[in-house]
Amino acid sequence: MPLFPFQSNVPPQPASASPMPAPAMTVPVPQPTATAGLTPDDVARARQLADRIRSRFASTLIGQDNLRESLIVTLTAGGHILIESVPGLAKTTAAQTLATSVSGTFKRVQCTPDLMPSDLVGTQVFDFASQRFTTQIGPIHANFVLLDEINRSNAKTQSAMLEAMAEGATTIGGERIALPKPFMVIATQNPIEEEGTFNLPEAQMDRFMMKAVMTYPSADEEARMLAMLTRRGSDTLDPNAPNPDVVSIRDVEFLRASARRVHVSDAIMRYAVDLAATSRGAGTHPVKGLSQLVRLGASPRASIALVRIGQANALLSGRDYVVPEDIKAFVPEVMRHRIMLTFEALADGVTADQVVDSIVKAVPVP
Repeated sequence: MPLFPFQSNVPPQPASASPMPAPAMTVPVPQPTATAGLTPDDVARARQLADRIRSRFASTLIGQDNLRESLIVTLTAGGHILIESVPGLAKTTAAQTLATSVSGTFKRVQCTPDLMPSDLVGTQVFDFASQRFTTQIGPIHANFVLLDEINRSNAKTQSAMLEAMAEGATTIGGERIALPKPFMVIATQNPIEEEGTFNLPEAQMDRFMMKAVMTYPSADEEARMLAMLTRRGSDTLDPNAPNPDVVSIRDVEFLRASARRVHVSDAIMRYAVDLAATSRGAGTHPVKGLSQLVRLGASPRASIALVRIGQANALLSGRDYVVPEDIKAFVPEVMRHRIMLTFEALADGVTADQVVDSIVKAVPVP
């Protein structure tokens, strides 16, 4: 099916005026590009930390470089990631590799239809000795939480996950308990099985900063994987195995704080906004015929994610400023799960990635 032609006959939208009246003395408004304090040593340290995490992946995972970079960038940007693939492509291994490369706590939850919110966030237990209720926190109270086959959990449990991901806290017996920092959810789902699954609602999908799709490895990568497993003597990753290059929690907080100080120009911000707006049928260069294919476009949370991902990717690339390629490289991962296709598009076999590709081609790079 050919890609969709696009037209650029819509002029750029004017910038909105400030709602506050101008004071007698003009005070410069601080720009959201907090580069102060980001020294070359900070950039070098961030890149070194990323290389240490990559070295951990090299010893546990063959191929899947795109997934590895998506995980590291999402960790640095302070978001959550959803991994989708058919069984047997090392989704769980990739998540465990990232978690074991950091000295934080890690919990794995195998989602099933009978999983209750209390099984995830915790519950109150009556202590007969003290005649009082005590709070027992659940596995989601960890720095890294792997939710395996998240679409197998019921809607009530998914709502508890949504609260934790959106607010960084859970509620147990009316008591609000903050989650540890850093906090990152790595969820996986299998797209080929429908029986016993509950599709994630749009609000839940939108909470994931990225959605990574894994593909089959090449024949050479599969042969290298077998050689690695033979040398290791085990088919599974041992999370308790010693790791001399482990990254501390303080290092992760440093990466996230440094990423927020990477410079983002106004042109880059407008580029991110234009990409998200184009998916909604607006933007400076709308795609012709997109309304027949897209029922719901990306929300403003997509443009926020693009900027945060761009900052993280620039930092890990050794720069203190964002270039268009930092954003363009991750547009499919950021937008593919935020675009809802129409029935006609699904019937014609159009995919969200094809729509995103046409958007990227239509929006000019600054």
